[in-house]
Amino acid sequence: MKTKLIQTILSPLLVAGLLLAPLPVLSDSTAAAASAPSKTTVATTKQLQVFVDGKKLSLSAAAYAEKGVTFVPMRDIFTALGASVTWESKTETIIGRKGNVSISLKVGVKQAVINGKTVKLDAPAVVRKGVTFVPVRFISESLSAAVKWDNAANAVRITSPEAAEEAEYNEWLEQQKNLPKLTSKDIVDKFDASVVLISTNRGQGSGVVIDDNLILTNYHVMVDAASATALTLNGDELKIVGVAKYDEKADLAIIKTEEPIGLPVVELGYGFNAYKGSKVTAIGSPQGLQNTVSDGLVSNIIFEDGIRYIQTSAPIDHGSSGGALFNEYGDLVGITTSGYADTAADLNFAVSVIHAANLNSETTDKDIANAKFLPPSLPETLVGVPLTDIEKLLKEQYSSLSATAGEAKFTKWEAKRDAGGWLVLTADIDPLFYMYYGAKSAEELRVWTINLGYEFHRMLPNEKIQVVISFERDYGFEPRGFAAGEVTSLGSDKWRVRYPVIDMQLKDELFIKVRV
Repeated sequence: MKTKLIQTILSPLLVAGLLLAPLPVLSDSTAAAASAPSKTTVATTKQLQVFVDGKKLSLSAAAYAEKGVTFVPMRDIFTALGASVTWESKTETIIGRKGNVSISLKVGVKQAVINGKTVKLDAPAVVRKGVTFVPVRFISESLSAAVKWDNAANAVRITSPEAAEEAEYNEWLEQQKNLPKLTSKDIVDKFDASVVLISTNRGQGSGVVIDDNLILTNYHVMVDAASATALTLNGDELKIVGVAKYDEKADLAIIKTEEPIGLPVVELGYGFNAYKGSKVTAIGSPQGLQNTVSDGLVSNIIFEDGIRYIQTSAPIDHGSSGGALFNEYGDLVGITTSGYADTAADLNFAVSVIHAANLNSETTDKDIANAKFLPPSLPETLVGVPLTDIEKLLKEQYSSLSATAGEAKFTKWEAKRDAGGWLVLTADIDPLFYMYYGAKSAEELRVWTINLGYEFHRMLPNEKIQVVISFERDYGFEPRGFAAGEVTSLGSDKWRVRYPVIDMQLKDELFIKVRV
């Protein structure tokens, strides 16, 4: 399926622009000639024509002009502009709809209603010889089309918003052919200073300067952060005061610095000039190595849940999140977000800059003035909280892990205190995920459990905490090779295998074991 990658920027004209202005060449004398032509006029005047997107309309009845206003058959013009139209004969009302635009006008009434707002007309709709005619400029401009008069051809030329967008896009594509291509060094020389290292109290990432006190980064870089700084390439450390705007779905956030950044700003476009096989350059801070440069290709363009991602072979790593991905013309095309670990294929991803451009356009001065850190996803403390509330928190916050190999789900969370005074948190891992991907995901499972333990130690600093994640699956045969107690008969030749795959214990120190 062909996907049109151009954003509609035209909106229905609902204000004074909708008030009919006479087509400049349709004077009263022309209108008089059109309505009551003499023999001489008929011999010399061309038939009034109507063109939509360069194609002449085949009208069900001839268009005509009267007092500077051109009229065309109702159904012909609505249909040509991709709108539906309904005729209510009892009230002689015309109702047209296209997208989120609704137009209503009555025969003989010099008013119309567009999306609930009343506007004046220079001339009303009329019925002639059983055909309903409407003023062509009003209908066209109400549907965001442009109208011009062609004196030489005695014609009205209408350009629909879709055609205008396509022409604009084609013009843009033509311009790209003449742009000079940049080397990775050229891109570094131009943009290296515009990429910063972001440090929060929770971790580290990267960011791109987009205004004098605004930086674009990933949403996940700022999640649960209570403080943050941005380190520039020349060593200046800028305090971050909070998040001005974010899009959790697209994993993007715009953050604000306390003081002006004073660095070159990177323009946010729409990233159309990133296509499969084209060269790209990434700048970020993988593993904290500030402003590391890597290059590669656009491996693919993919869409997931309405988000456009650029798959790239440019190497990135932990800490690259929020970094910049530039194309060979020096355009920012993506914000580096994620990648697959333990693979030689360099399977990395960036969120398309189109989502960042949209987010930036939605950011108001009020958003910037009120920038603050995101509310924490976990409470400050769990001291004195009932075990049932702890179980609820575990189910809400720790029900899954987005691992490289796929999503690992955790069910049957329970929180209990044992005879030794330990707080024991238990759950079961998805058995199929563990059997297929447990070994490959062992390190990610380890880190996920350590993070869980760290958070619970923060919320319950005086507790002895044990986290046990178990594998459980039933079989129609007795599996062999397991330790005593790991295989239980259920009767009727059914057997259950159950054993801990993760066992973490901590108080002042931490112990963890992952079984793969």
